[in-house]
Amino acid sequence: MIPHLRIPRVLIVAGSDSGGGAGIQADIRTVTMLGGHPMTAITAVTAQNTLGVQAVHPVPTGMVLAQVDSVLCDLGADAVKIGMIGSADTANALAERLDGTGLPIVFDPVMVATSGSVLANAETVAAFGRLMRLATVVTPNLPELEALGGEGTVRAGTAALLVKGGHADGDTITDRLVEADGTETRWSDPRIDTAHSHGTGCTLASGIAAGLAEGLSLTAAVARARLFVRAALAAAPGIGGGHGPMGHALGKAPFDVMAPA
Repeated sequence: MIPHLRIPRVLIVAGSDSGGGAGIQADIRTVTMLGGHPMTAITAVTAQNTLGVQAVHPVPTGMVLAQVDSVLCDLGADAVKIGMIGSADTANALAERLDGTGLPIVFDPVMVATSGSVLANAETVAAFGRLMRLATVVTPNLPELEALGGEGTVRAGTAALLVKGGHADGDTITDRLVEADGTETRWSDPRIDTAHSHGTGCTLASGIAAGLAEGLSLTAAVARARLFVRAALAAAPGIGGGHGPMGHALGKAPFDVMAPA
């Protein structure tokens, strides 16, 4: 009988990207590559490719919660990653459902896709407050941080804030993690010059969730997730006519690498 191995379980609440570059698809690949078991609650279905988002269909709130309940009542979870949210009602209902679970929660406040397409209306963004108060860490990029009211507003409602610096000018990208006690950690790396960066935010947040599910400290989880993002950017396959997907498999066929001769 094959022994069962303890595997970190990550519940991912996010939208589906038909082009496979971001959203649920990127989340699943990231958690899998980092040794976890991904489970999903899909909040929206998008018609999307490397050129943009052509259509968005929000999943009804009741169905989102049904997916969450189905996962938690049987498989359980060690961490939760929240990305795109289909509506304000879903944001509020999700916060109410997760409150009291004690699970580490990584909230990536997705508003706009890499292509520039809007993925959250003003009402949905306004409802992000409850999730920010519940989250272990919030991971906005610079435009998202501004839309949320700035660092003071976000930190007033969350234990930690990871400010992603990819939208800043310059050849160096600096990300800042500010924890609840004010401790700040910075990471700076040379910018990777590529158009194929679709899904970086999703990948980073899911990587952090996988680390927290495994029991890593927040700082260690962020550090490892950042390294994975950079490796995946460097291994991007270069497909599509616009902002293409990253190379989550790092240019390898993992089964072929590990399969016995």
